[in-house]
Amino acid sequence: MPSFDYTVIGAGPAGYVSAIRAAQLGFKVALIEKWDSLGGTCLNIGCIPSKAMLESSEHYADIQHKFADQGIIVKDVKADIAKMLENKRNVVTQLTDGVRMIIEKKHKITVLKGRGRLKGPGKVELEDKDGKKSEIESKHIILAMGSKPVELPFMKFDGKRIISSTEALELKKVPKSMIVIGAGAVGLELGSVWSRLGAEVTVVEMLPQITPFADKSLSKALQRSLESQGLTFMLSTKVTAAEVQKTQAKLSWENEKGDSGELKGEVVLVSVGRVPYTEDCGLEDAGIEMDGPRVKIDDHFRTNVDGVYAIGDIVRGPMLAHKGEEEGIAVAELIAGEPGHVNYEAIPNIVYTWPELAQVGITEDEAKKQGYKTKSGKFLYRGNGRALTMNEPEGQAKIVVDAATDRILGAGIVGARASDMIAELALALEFKASWEDVAYTSHAHPTLAEIIKETALAVDKRAIHG
Repeated sequence: MPSFDYTVIGAGPAGYVSAIRAAQLGFKVALIEKWDSLGGTCLNIGCIPSKAMLESSEHYADIQHKFADQGIIVKDVKADIAKMLENKRNVVTQLTDGVRMIIEKKHKITVLKGRGRLKGPGKVELEDKDGKKSEIESKHIILAMGSKPVELPFMKFDGKRIISSTEALELKKVPKSMIVIGAGAVGLELGSVWSRLGAEVTVVEMLPQITPFADKSLSKALQRSLESQGLTFMLSTKVTAAEVQKTQAKLSWENEKGDSGELKGEVVLVSVGRVPYTEDCGLEDAGIEMDGPRVKIDDHFRTNVDGVYAIGDIVRGPMLAHKGEEEGIAVAELIAGEPGHVNYEAIPNIVYTWPELAQVGITEDEAKKQGYKTKSGKFLYRGNGRALTMNEPEGQAKIVVDAATDRILGAGIVGARASDMIAELALALEFKASWEDVAYTSHAHPTLAEIIKETALAVDKRAIHG
């Protein structure tokens, strides 16, 4: 029976990153994956392919709506959907092949293809695609099976009319109309893609705001931008029934005011969240204690079964690839006797629409609920020279601080390249920085990053250009 020091079940961002860090620390590592390619949902059918389609559709939209303002006249622009999909697949292949090379060639990690099932302390069963079963031994076993889209009980995925994010990334033509259920990152991003390419997109959300994790003012700003791009929003509204017809789907809805009606769309994208993938993994038979649908862990990622740990989407916390990566590194370091650590208060949450929305830490409303007396600063993109040269004047940033200590509690940005700029504020939270620490740090001119400096100065009503 093959024996390893460290075995990871699941090769998504949490799992493969954990395997790499364990190998760096000197463990003999095995990585189990049921798919043919490594990288999990994120690299294969999630984060990466969606960003490829967002980039392609954004270029197309810019040519139509922005380039003329900068003196660039382009006529007879067409969208080649097949070529966009090919580009997306090429990006995915390049990344997944690169990950495999790093894992197998550079770090000498043993990749085992098949479904991994926990067989109790120190043992994992492997079932290959032909149904052949074998077992391996491992001193430490890391559960990292990831998650899958939530399926509504009255609206099962059929891959044609009722689709998940997976099918939304493989549509061969632009649908005339698309109904998106759920106004989180996935729904808004994929709704934006197909809206830019010509679909009539309606977004239905049960809550009173889009991007529920974000500051209310930033959420409203993003909604206004997306509405100006053609998306329609129905907030505080829930879908109550669905009927799949020959050429469309018909949905029944009702809102908090008691109004009701019907919506018809060529396709319906259900993006109401994800659930941990834990079925048929041997958890129940092994006696793993659960916390609802998730695996219960302590502060060192340990389950109740000796030598078995869990990370990523199957445990508490936001279902984000970078959160899983941090946990993957931390658990390997803790097992090796090093001080592994994840600061969950400093994990950014991002929506890659255009403009982008990025949030880190707590919002002002959350801070007040927690008993903080707060101060905040805002700064608009239109006061930034670089934003104007990019023809991107739409957007704003906000920093929330503890009025007693000036320490930054949270921050958000809606605007161009928000996803890149939020890293500075995540670092500020990690090191418990004050608004002065950010404000007195030199930011190169002209850059979008100056918006962060100005926002920090605005906390003390000292913004220079706003």
